[in-house]
Order: sequence, then structure tokens, then C-alpha cells
Amino acid sequence: MNKSLALLSYFCAYLAFTLIVNITTATPVLASADAKAPERTTGKGPYKRLILRGGIIINGEGAPARGPMDIVIENDRIVKIVNVGNPGMPIAPTRRPIARPGDIELNIEGQYVLPGFIDMHGHIGGSADNIPAEYVFKLWLAHGITTVREPGSFNGIEWVMDHVKRSEENTIAAPRIMPYFGFGLGLDETITTVKQAQQWVKSIAKKGAKGIKFFGATPEIMTAALSEAKKQGLASMMHHAQLDVTNMNVLDSARLGLTSMEHWYGLPEALFEHQQIQNYSPDYNYNNEQHRFAEAGRLWQQAAKKNSEKWLSVRDELLSLDFTLNPTFTIYEANRDLMRDMNADWHKEYTLPTLWEFFQPNRNAHGSYWFDWTTDDEIAWKKNYQLWMSFVNDYKNHGGRVTVGSDSGYIFKIYGFSYIRELELLREAGFNALEVIQAATINGAEALGMADEIGSIRVGKKADLVIVAENPLRNFKVLYGTGHFRLDENNKPIRAGGINYTIKDGIVYDAKLLLEQVRAMVNDAKIKKIDSIKRAKH
Repeated sequence: MNKSLALLSYFCAYLAFTLIVNITTATPVLASADAKAPERTTGKGPYKRLILRGGIIINGEGAPARGPMDIVIENDRIVKIVNVGNPGMPIAPTRRPIARPGDIELNIEGQYVLPGFIDMHGHIGGSADNIPAEYVFKLWLAHGITTVREPGSFNGIEWVMDHVKRSEENTIAAPRIMPYFGFGLGLDETITTVKQAQQWVKSIAKKGAKGIKFFGATPEIMTAALSEAKKQGLASMMHHAQLDVTNMNVLDSARLGLTSMEHWYGLPEALFEHQQIQNYSPDYNYNNEQHRFAEAGRLWQQAAKKNSEKWLSVRDELLSLDFTLNPTFTIYEANRDLMRDMNADWHKEYTLPTLWEFFQPNRNAHGSYWFDWTTDDEIAWKKNYQLWMSFVNDYKNHGGRVTVGSDSGYIFKIYGFSYIRELELLREAGFNALEVIQAATINGAEALGMADEIGSIRVGKKADLVIVAENPLRNFKVLYGTGHFRLDENNKPIRAGGINYTIKDGIVYDAKLLLEQVRAMVNDAKIKKIDSIKRAKH
């Protein structure tokens, strides 16, 4: 079976190829798994004792930058953070932690140190054919991502859990993986009863799931599943699919115990004042993805206005429920400016041919809906973003938790690069730079229940760190693997920035080396593609 078609049948929420009559869950029809990650041959450590010398710390909790500081790491734990001077002055040798025999010292004087980034919506694979896990992992690590919440596990439970285990053991070069299984994953039948829902939740808890990814179900089934998930200590996330959002919008599911929402589906529906159902055009067909996404770009205009009674009541109830918003602004950005995403700097060297082909217009491929995308469609989406961003920023301003997710592998979005773009889009939404870093680090750790281990730079926490030569608070573009395009002092165009090191579990990865390895993978794939075309002609 073609992988794209197989995935379409998996997504009851993405395409209505399954369960249209009685939608309670997505019955998985899994594609053949992508290539597994090979054993790790890059990255050094963890060391018995590693000292990072002279960095400027951005701690992730909202505190301003501070430095120069020395950070002492033993194995994979931060054991000491020491102030060693003041900007513009020589570092005071007497303040510095003394190196012991066998210690490794890394001079990062003047460079910025941040907590490892957390991608709260990162698919390892499951979009296009033949996306090697190694490709995905190295792009994530090269962009400072040390933890990923993996939603859906589209390549199958065993495949995903194999990578979870090997990442924990650091036998592969990969971020930490938090697997959230798609509701009904692994079953040959649809979940239609409370008992089935409870049994499935119990079974995935035993298999190592950290949470559940929902798309849509009846209130009875959702209630049973979320109740059992709480008993089993599992978190939850949901893409409130348009096929079932009339039964359960964001507010409905949050009241039942859902812990986070993905994208924005279900939120404008919770804000409806003068209707109950989205006002679809008469010719709308959900299976036509241009219909789906074009009209989705007009949905926020049907919601309550900012600071209206309805807006405030929905916002405040979600706040009271400690609900997490994971907006993934980046994944829909092509809807408001298709040419920007089609021609992004990184496609030439970092986009695999199979991904590039998958992104092209295709009625059978999810997210490849550029059948006849118009100026008016883009304008509608620009307005959609303004309203959507306004709610997210307002939620944050009143104490709500907002996290960073990318959903890469679709709609011209590439792993790692699109995560950095999400940081820029949060700035556009109204977050200040420190609030963006907070969303990317400690907020994600809190949502995962791991704030005592990761998400900020503190003594006692794991050594998950990002080291970059330039100040990301001034310009997030310096975090891109392709760097920031600017003029140097000699009036010559240059690419400045890019992460220097990503440290995960105390293992130091050379980010630029990882990018070099990815470029080689992409180049090799292009050569093989050309060779296969030549063979086909003969």
C-alpha cells in the first residue's frame, strides 16, 4: 500500500477515509516503518566531570541573561553554577571552579547557554515515504531540541518504543522521546464501548506510553478514556477534528481532564456565540483538503471577539483547569504565504527528495492541498492568524501555559528549522523574547511533568543545554542551522550564527557536524534518485 494512502486511513481526524458514520476513534492502518536510527557514532560524553567556562546563561524560567558563568556538570547533572565576573572585564580566576585531573573543559566565553528545547509536537516519521529516523533526530539535535513529545506514534508501537529505549540509553543520537499513542493504536477494531476504551488505555500504559493523542470520539468514550488515563498516570493531547468537534470542543474535553490541545481546532468552536456549527460553504467536502484548509482559515472570524463575555469566560475556565495550549503556528504558515515556505533557505541542502515530492500538490497526500491556492485564501489566513495569536497571547498574559511544537514533515516544514520558526511566530503573537524561551523550555517540561529534571538551568537538573555564539534574545534567526543572513564589517554578505553545541544527558553534540551529516544524507538521496531515474529510462 502507498504510505501516504495508508496514513490517510489512520487519520480519522485528518481525512475522513475511516469511521465517517460512527466516529469514535481512529483505527490504525500503519504504513511500513521508516529506517531505524543507527547506533550512535557522534557526540562525546557523558563525562565524569565537564566544566563549561564563561557562558552567558538564559535559564528558561524568565530570568534575564547573566554571565560570565561557569557550569560544572558531573555525568549528566549540573552540580555547580558559578558567577566568574562581569561583562567587559577579565574573568576572575579565583572565582572559577578548579579543574581536577581528568576533567574536560570547554571554553564558551561570550556564548549563550540555554536549556535544551522541548518540541511538544514532533513526529519521528509517518508523513512521506522513507524518512530515516537518523535524519529527523540529527536535525532536531542540531537545532537544540533535546526532548520531543511524539504524538500518534504513526510508525507503530514497537518501532517507536525501540527508539524511546535506545534514546534513554543514548545508544543513538536522538532527543529524549515522550511517546503519546494515537487513540486506538494497535487495535484491529474500532473502540465503541467504555470497556474497550478502558482496556486499551491500561494496555498502552503497560507498553510504556506517556500519554494519548486523541482526534475525536463520543463524550462517553472520551470520558472513559480520560478517566482511565488519569488513573494510569498518562497525560493527553488532542487535535479536535472538525469531523467530531460538534460533540466535543476544547472546553468540553478540558472539563473531562484533557491536559493539552494541539493546533487551534476546537478553540474557536468553544468561542461560538451565535451558532453551534462552523458555517461551511454548501460545496464543502472534508475529503477535499483545499476545502478543509481554505475554510479553516475563515473559522476564527466566526468566534467571539476579544474581551467579549464569551472570550473571557472560555479563557478563564481553561486557566482554572491548568490547560496547556500548544499552538504549532508554524505548520499552517504556508497558508498565509505559500511562496515563503516553498522557497525557504534550507530546502536546497536539508530537504530530502521524498519529502519535497510529498509537499507538492496531491489530492491523496495529507497537507499537500495547493490545488488552486489563491490570494484571497492567503489573506483570510493572515486575518485568522491575527485572531488566533491574540487569544494565545492573552492566555499567556493571564498566566496560562503555552508551549512550543512544530508538527514538521508536512506543508513545507522541515524538522528543526520549523521549530525555530515557531519561536519567531510566538514573538509575532506578542510574547517577549524571554517568554518565548520560557515556552520552549520550562513550560514544556511542566506540561510533561518533568520540570524537576529538565526545562531550566539549575543545580540538580539534567545537563540538557543549548550553546550558541550569538544572542538569541536579540534575534531568534541566529538559531537556524542556516544562520542569520547579514552584512559583515567588510560589507560582505555572510551567514552568522547557528547553534554550536547541543548537550543532552551530558553528551556534547557538535551541532554543525550534525548538520554536515544531514547535508550528506540529503545529497546521497538526491544522487540515488537521479540514478533510479536513469535506470528507469533504460
